[in-house]
Amino acid sequence: MRSVILGSGSALPGVPVNNAELAQRVDTSDEWIVERTGIRQRYIAGDGDTTSSLATLAAGRALEAAGVDAADIDLIVLATATPDQTFPATATVVQNNLGCNGGIAFDVAAVCSGFLYALATADSMVRTGMAKRALVIGAETFSRILDWEDRTTCVLFGDGAGAIVLEAQDVAQDGAGVIDTKLHADGAHNQLLYVDGGPSTTGTVGKLRMKGPEVFRHAVVNLAGVLRETLEAAGVAPDDIDWVVPHQANARILDATARKLGLPADKIIVTVDQHANTSAASVPLAFDTGIRDGRIKKGDLVMFEAMGGGFTWGASLVRI
Repeated sequence: MRSVILGSGSALPGVPVNNAELAQRVDTSDEWIVERTGIRQRYIAGDGDTTSSLATLAAGRALEAAGVDAADIDLIVLATATPDQTFPATATVVQNNLGCNGGIAFDVAAVCSGFLYALATADSMVRTGMAKRALVIGAETFSRILDWEDRTTCVLFGDGAGAIVLEAQDVAQDGAGVIDTKLHADGAHNQLLYVDGGPSTTGTVGKLRMKGPEVFRHAVVNLAGVLRETLEAAGVAPDDIDWVVPHQANARILDATARKLGLPADKIIVTVDQHANTSAASVPLAFDTGIRDGRIKKGDLVMFEAMGGGFTWGASLVRI
């Protein structure tokens, strides 16, 4: 029994905001941003956009691509660091929006690794029979927790959502589905990437704070390590991978991680230039982009990977 991806979908709010437009409100420049991050634009949530509205739109598109009715979904796992409310879970809002109330629905908080944590959780529940079909969603309105006077962080992030539909299927050993996932966390690095607020500490939402150079160093080492770990567990060589769909944090991190594994650049799905860092949404957004532009095809072996605040990090190997 495996969890097979039936379809994917994504959603972006409003219109793109390019670096030149951002430079009109922040002390920065297009050259400064591109040189350090590879980002050229991002999407910013408008007054009518919420994490749940973006997640609902992405989920609806995933259901359409999968040919599945919302009523057939009995599990929703939504990864986000920017929920609509402290509680209830944003997943329950999406469930109600889709009209599939009564099944299981909850949020997962692992920041940029959130989609992989959500995927692993849903995969486990599907394979053990707790659910037959699941929506796994990564959705963020990260612009709401940015300090727009801190040019070292506010230029890095954007808003969006991505979703996939999983279904339990009996498949051959080399068939489609989630093959293996490895997840890690290390709370010793809390102060390198965090939000300086919360209900039980300050009673406020807070703003994102990051020590970029330190995060970069940990990201390259941790991501290369978990990719090797996942490949070894699955008995797969790097050359066997058709596509790597990474967390879209920074073009330099993507390049450095690929070099450590000896992976060619043309096997990496890169959307950071168009979407910036959308945290838990970045992996499913990039995956849906690769699916819809025809690069990722049925039968391809795909590796997802991500690292986020916590630190949390992980990788998942999937046959499409």
